[in-house]
Amino acid sequence: MDVKDYCSGLEMEMTAWKAKLYDLTRKVDRLGTKEKEKALANVQDLHILLTEMSARVEQLKTECPSDWGTDKKKIEKAGIDMRSKFESTMDFIGSAAPVSIPG
Repeated sequence: MDVKDYCSGLEMEMTAWKAKLYDLTRKVDRLGTKEKEKALANVQDLHILLTEMSARVEQLKTECPSDWGTDKKKIEKAGIDMRSKFESTMDFIGSAAPVSIPG
C-alpha cells in the first residue's frame, strides 16, 4: 500500500472518529456531575489519541518516508487504543445514565 493511499484512508477514519467523539461528548454532557468527571478523563484521552494520529498522518504526508512501517504500527495501535477507550466509555455512560441516553 502506498503512503498516500494509507494517509487518505486514515483521514476518512479520523473524520469518523471526530464525529463519534462529538456524539460521545454530547452524551457525557447529559450525565450528572460525578459521572461526568469520570467520563471526561476518557474523552480527553480520546482527543489526545486522535490528535496524535492526526499529527503522524500529517508527518507521513509531508515527509513521505521510504520505510513507514514503524509509523503505521504506532497509528494502528493508537486506533486500537481509541476503539477500546471509546467502548469502555460508552459502557460507562450506559451504566451511569439515570435514564436511557439514545444513540
